[in-house]
Amino acid sequence: MNPLDKLEAFKLDVLKEVGNIGAGNAATALSRLLDKPVDMNVPTVSLIPFEKVADRVGGFEQVVIAVFLRVEGDAPGNMFFLIEEHSAKKLLRNLLSIPVSEEGYSEMEYSALAEIGNILAGSYLSSLADFTQLYMSPTVPAIAIDMAGAILSYGLVQYGEMGDSALLIDTTFLEGREDLAGHFFLIPDPESFGKIFSALGVPNE
Repeated sequence: MNPLDKLEAFKLDVLKEVGNIGAGNAATALSRLLDKPVDMNVPTVSLIPFEKVADRVGGFEQVVIAVFLRVEGDAPGNMFFLIEEHSAKKLLRNLLSIPVSEEGYSEMEYSALAEIGNILAGSYLSSLADFTQLYMSPTVPAIAIDMAGAILSYGLVQYGEMGDSALLIDTTFLEGREDLAGHFFLIPDPESFGKIFSALGVPNE
């Protein structure tokens, strides 16, 4: 393995540990919120080019539920929790045990999904902040249902150029025999990944 490959492998190892701790924190927080056990698989963690983000959720035209937060502080960026509609309905029906409408989403459903996305994002961000000792604070989450391309474009329009890479954490909730999957993306601003890896003691070259 050449030095660059070793460096990339080390970066991923560090980020996987962040993801594992974040998933544990999220499962604990959701269990308290729902007053029932919530199991989550060890998440898969990867670094992908920004332009590949939509591909991981079915393409630019795939309709998704999105919870969006802006990260403020020492390493600003954008956070998205994206979940496809069929998974969102299953999550609401199976995990939250609330009445689910067959078409569209009620205010209760939107609120529940926003809170789940908020807990997940907050747990992963808190884990990353603990590891790096950087100050990172999430804004109040916004929730929308739209095509993945439109959701990602919203972040660009609101906050300008995003970084070249995204940290992808695929989160799977376990409910009986049925897996309910969601996708969590952290897309740091152009200079933020360097700050994050530097704070972790990883040379960013």
